[in-house]
Amino acid sequence: MNRLRGQSGLTYVIWSVLTVELLLSVATGRWTVAFVSLATLALTMTPIFLAPRLNIRLPRSIVAAIVVFIFATLFLGEVMDFYIRLWWWDIALHGMSALGLGFAGFLLVFILFEGDRYAAPAWAIGLLAFCFAVTIGVIWEVFEFAMDQTFGLNMQKSGLVDTMGDLIVDIIGAGVAGLTGALYLRGKALGSVSALVEEFVDLNRRFFRRFKG
Repeated sequence: MNRLRGQSGLTYVIWSVLTVELLLSVATGRWTVAFVSLATLALTMTPIFLAPRLNIRLPRSIVAAIVVFIFATLFLGEVMDFYIRLWWWDIALHGMSALGLGFAGFLLVFILFEGDRYAAPAWAIGLLAFCFAVTIGVIWEVFEFAMDQTFGLNMQKSGLVDTMGDLIVDIIGAGVAGLTGALYLRGKALGSVSALVEEFVDLNRRFFRRFKG
């Protein structure tokens, strides 16, 4: 349980909401809501326990972003019906996931080059981050299609229109993330983005032996 300490206030607020909803759902016999609440709570804690096994330390801000995304996707989207109430909810989450995956792709490539800004052109590293995020987005759409065809679900909603809309949002989000990573490598001041990258580097110095801030 020590790993759960030291997180951001927002993370603790979301965990508290999920815990209260879980207890209330069990008390009132709303088992579906209880299951989703428990699953969401477990998934939001997974990165904290998984990261040490991968020998990675995650900044609190990254953990908070993951927690917010999972909470918004599962609890708000499914339990609170935000997917139905807000037409733009699914689009916003796809954009958030593309940004996050693009950033993760950038950090992965940066790790491969041990933090050397000049090991490859900035545009090339940004492009690799972009491709990483878009590839994950495509795989997810294939998964939705497979689930709909195999189990008769409706994950694709309006079919081709939904799929293409999601992919367009994924491409935009991944493009923003890749461009941001390339600008960072070129020494452009990016405020919180630069601070987040450097915080991740400081927590995982063994992966960034050639890094020079």
